[in-house]
Amino acid sequence: MHRIVVLALDGVIPFELGIPARVFGVARGPDREPLYEVITCTVDGRSVRTDADFSIAVGHGAEALATADTVVIPATHALGQISTEGRLPEPLARAIARIRPGTRLVSICTAAYVLAAAGLLDGRPATTHWSSAEHFQKRFPQVNVNPNVLFVDDGDVLTSAGVAAGVDLCLHIVRRDHGSEAANHVARRCVVPPWRDGGQAQFIERPIPERSTATTSATRAWALERLHLPLPLTELADHARMSRRTFTRRFRDEMGVSPGQWLTLQRLELARRLLEASDLPVDGVAERAGFGTAASLRQHMQAAIGVSPMTYRRTFRSAEPDLTLVEA
Repeated sequence: MHRIVVLALDGVIPFELGIPARVFGVARGPDREPLYEVITCTVDGRSVRTDADFSIAVGHGAEALATADTVVIPATHALGQISTEGRLPEPLARAIARIRPGTRLVSICTAAYVLAAAGLLDGRPATTHWSSAEHFQKRFPQVNVNPNVLFVDDGDVLTSAGVAAGVDLCLHIVRRDHGSEAANHVARRCVVPPWRDGGQAQFIERPIPERSTATTSATRAWALERLHLPLPLTELADHARMSRRTFTRRFRDEMGVSPGQWLTLQRLELARRLLEASDLPVDGVAERAGFGTAASLRQHMQAAIGVSPMTYRRTFRSAEPDLTLVEA
């Protein structure tokens, strides 16, 4: 069985610490067998403080890292010299050195600092929480930082942005290891969306427009009711009573993506809902969602989530009911 070892550092954020056990711990194979063993360790085997008002006791020390197939490091708010000097404290450096070559490495949020300080992200693409990205890049210029994505999969090293992006990354790993059906089962058990693309923009804090400032919200609502139509940029801008240039700039400021990218995401989401819940043929789903043809829908779904419309539909239709949900 694939062993995942979670390294809890002092100051660990409880939510992020719980993500690996929750996501990987409920992953099941075709015969309902567990797919992962998840254990948690600390540098010295002792309890660690969290950033909340409690500590966490664990059952393992750093020796567990030598037994891992995957090591996950959740975020901490107590990075200390890792953040200020870009180097690991000696006890943590010794712990990281126990990890066997070829072990898959995963960081959640600011834990990317730990991998970078250990030299494990040199020359690699990576991400972290958007609010730390600029500082992270200055501290570790040898890392190719992308602050605008939810997670980065670079094969044996994977990094994510903050909080919910850690869930997205762990679900992505389950999907990569065992396919969409296993990942969708985990998502249902955890009551989270089964997929958010790693390339999707982080939800970066943006200024709220003044009441007197025109926004694109009315046009977005209007477009959502007309996804089956072409909706060229000129038509969107005309509806918002703006020039194309102004509309595009304001739309990106508000949504973090271009109008065209946003429309594609909305159409994909509608297509997925229709594939899950309706009996429309794929041609009908493509037309209703604004892709025009089944070939176009297939191309977009393959690019976005790596499966065809029919495979996606079969995955949801073949899923067993969750017997843990009972009527009140």
